[in-house]
Amino acid sequence: MFKMSRFLGRALLGATAIGALAASSATYAQDNSNWKSVRQAGVLRCGIATSPPYTMKDPKTGTYSGVFPDLCRQFGEQVLKVKVEYVDTTWDNIVAGLQSEKWDISLSLNDTPERRKAISFSEPVVDYSVTFTYNKNNPKVPKQIQSIADIDKPGTTVTVMSGTAQDKAISAVLKQATIMRLPGFDETRLALMSKRADLLADDNMTNLLLTRAHPDWAEAFKPNPLLAQQGIAFGIRKDTPAADVAVLNQFIEKQKQSGAVNTLVDASVKQTVAATK
Repeated sequence: MFKMSRFLGRALLGATAIGALAASSATYAQDNSNWKSVRQAGVLRCGIATSPPYTMKDPKTGTYSGVFPDLCRQFGEQVLKVKVEYVDTTWDNIVAGLQSEKWDISLSLNDTPERRKAISFSEPVVDYSVTFTYNKNNPKVPKQIQSIADIDKPGTTVTVMSGTAQDKAISAVLKQATIMRLPGFDETRLALMSKRADLLADDNMTNLLLTRAHPDWAEAFKPNPLLAQQGIAFGIRKDTPAADVAVLNQFIEKQKQSGAVNTLVDASVKQTVAATK
């Protein structure tokens, strides 16, 4: 959601962005500029599949919220000076729809090598890694987990959504614990809460939601070094000019440095937890 140093990458992108904004008129005048086409159309189309707290949709009002919808709205209205339109899609189609130009930008995508074969990405908006949530009252789980070795033991069961990046990540490091693969989000949580599983492997944000919703018993263990670390970013078409990428990246960097992204994350987490109660 590449191996270049993040700090070096940001420095290079930042330098490019400053030059791009200084010559913004020239940038938008380029015939192959994606943002020029968006400005001419008067609307930025944001492809969205729901995944709280990153992307959410109120079923009653149809209103979109979350970290990425809010940022996409701000980028369209404040930077490109256009209206913003959200286009509903699914996670199966969110890359293909971007490629076929059904929308201009895809929201909340893990920046993976496989996806980079088909599309490009902005710089990460938030980080992703795999963590483990557990019941702190479970005697089978150590009170102080220091490493993967503390939970990779015979008799310990770790549940995970089958076929996901989380499944792939823990399959590479757990050699003695039993991995309970289940088909969906709800099934894995029920397995943990019913104590059929001792730990739940999921992405760091999803597990944060679980610990916030159940602070009386749920705790999370974040491995060090981080497990399956990626970035979650905006997806953009492969042919997006470097100057356009720089404009988007400078916007993201500004929101991160100002604390706006952290504020959006906190608000989205609270909204998601409240909706589950």
